Amino acid sequence: MKTLSATLIAAALACFSLTASAQWQWLDGSGRKVFSDQAPPPDVPEKNILKRPGGLARPAAAPSVAAPASAPASAATPRVSGRDAALQEKKKQAEAEAEAKQKAEEEKFQKTRADNCQRARQAKRTLDSGVRLGRLNDKGEHVFLDEAGRAAEAQRVDGVIATECQP
Repeated sequence: MKTLSATLIAAALACFSLTASAQWQWLDGSGRKVFSDQAPPPDVPEKNILKRPGGLARPAAAPSVAAPASAPASAATPRVSGRDAALQEKKKQAEAEAEAKQKAEEEKFQKTRADNCQRARQAKRTLDSGVRLGRLNDKGEHVFLDEAGRAAEAQRVDGVIATECQP
């Protein structure tokens, strides 16, 4: 009785090890041998498949039976797209985040530009009003702008308005 059960256990283990080593072997596009536990992609020609699970090198030539017209030719072999849906989703999210960041930076730039334009126009109005303008010089003394200083400042403010107030 013990020998019979030991024989059955040994046979079961042998069958299990055969199924665990189910391997595919084929030649890829560059001629290298590829070993996998999954079937090769559909673009690998039948002649490049060297080994299939179960030890068969190539399937026996079955008599050619025409498939019914309603059944698609690729129904027997699943099409592998080569795309990972999760990876595609992450890529879309990263692109959306980059686009949102760029849009936020552009809005910040436009806001700063509008603020600079408004300040430059206010300075231009002040210069054109004829009010005496005072500045602090390098020594910290309060000095008033003369006509040459006023003209130079007006020219600088006009340049700022020209660059910052463009639509």
